Amino acid sequence: MSPTASAANSPPALDAAAIQQAHRLYCQLTGQTLSLGFDRERMWYELLRAGYTLQDLRAVIVYLQREIRAQRRNVGALKLSNLLQPDRFEEDRQISRVRLRPPPPPKPTPPPPQPSPDPNRQQQGRQRALECLRQLKASLY
Repeated sequence: MSPTASAANSPPALDAAAIQQAHRLYCQLTGQTLSLGFDRERMWYELLRAGYTLQDLRAVIVYLQREIRAQRRNVGALKLSNLLQPDRFEEDRQISRVRLRPPPPPKPTPPPPQPSPDPNRQQQGRQRALECLRQLKASLY
């Protein structure tokens, strides 16, 4: 494999700023204030190195918050040490994208237009309806 091909397949360069940005986003979205020690930096590094983005992080956190509010998940799902486990993060990310309802069925094609009724028949129908109303009214009095 050539060095160029290897560089093309490698994950984007991760620096302290990228890790700090991810950690700040997590704290902002969860309302927590957590220090960023070496252990947490390492967990962030591993998650970002796996190719996950800040958009992925936001999507997973919003999904988990929605599930927690609906009492389908435990608040511990947002615990940083749980969230940053790559396997769990991947699963939560995929579940957040799952469509729980089938797509709506295609709209049926409208029926062909009916030929307009004969005006004479329409008038006869109106006359019959009026006569029925008169008889009904007469029977009520």
